[in-house]
Amino acid sequence: MACTDKGFYVGMVLGIVMSSMVASCSAYFFKDTELTWGGERGKIFNGGQLLSLSLDKFSGSGFQSKKEFLFGRIDMDIKLVSGNSAGTVTTFYLSSQGPNHDEIDFEFLGNVSGDPYILHTNVFSQGKGNREQQFYPWFDPTVNFHRYSIVWKPQHIIFMVDDIPIRVFTNEEAKGVPFPNKQAMRMYSSLWNADDWATRGGLVKTDWSKAPFTAYFRNFKATDLSLSSSSKSLSDSHVESNGLDANGRRRVRWAQKHFMIYNYCTDLKRFPQGLPPECKRSRF
Repeated sequence: MACTDKGFYVGMVLGIVMSSMVASCSAYFFKDTELTWGGERGKIFNGGQLLSLSLDKFSGSGFQSKKEFLFGRIDMDIKLVSGNSAGTVTTFYLSSQGPNHDEIDFEFLGNVSGDPYILHTNVFSQGKGNREQQFYPWFDPTVNFHRYSIVWKPQHIIFMVDDIPIRVFTNEEAKGVPFPNKQAMRMYSSLWNADDWATRGGLVKTDWSKAPFTAYFRNFKATDLSLSSSSKSLSDSHVESNGLDANGRRRVRWAQKHFMIYNYCTDLKRFPQGLPPECKRSRF
């Protein structure tokens, strides 16, 4: 991952083993990120190894990386808001700035107690998105930390959950499909209220009697893939230099067959003039 500041360095610490997650080296939140809004609703503790964001009826909160990146893999362990999280949105994404910005999104849409979260993904290039895929997680994302990863290379973008690839967006610039590959991006995370659309299209509102709502973050990690495309860490994740290995492709098909609940590439009503060109050849 190329850093726009010369001498890019990510301070690393030994990760904490929790649940089924594997210990890893991760950045100190104090060193490599900054709380950007929400006042005291954002907190860094455990010596910089853990960060929490909270939402109440007055404000949410957020943080971002201090550095900008151009290509690489970004990992974050997140434990989402527990209980009745309807109306809330927790985010983990990459974004550049400006009206023609690029963006790669993980968004976690809350729900009433007992109903599953919705894992929402999207890709923006030159200010244009409309490439949503949504999934139900195959686990309760509020009980333990789970790792969410964005693998961003010139050839493709891969979304991963606990090192399982769930979505691939391939560079189709040769066919006129914009792809985010020219603008450096920062990592952002936030927790905010979106009860006008987040839960059942806005039918279920945020229950402020349950506030404050809190999500937890750890093990933020930035990896330069230009130097590690053949490393063990990538092969363990089914990612090769030019895409997924055979097992990775099987994992994507498994995730999309059993847990995908929305795919813009099959929404004929949304695109009456024809599906976007990248949909016509996508294997996933």
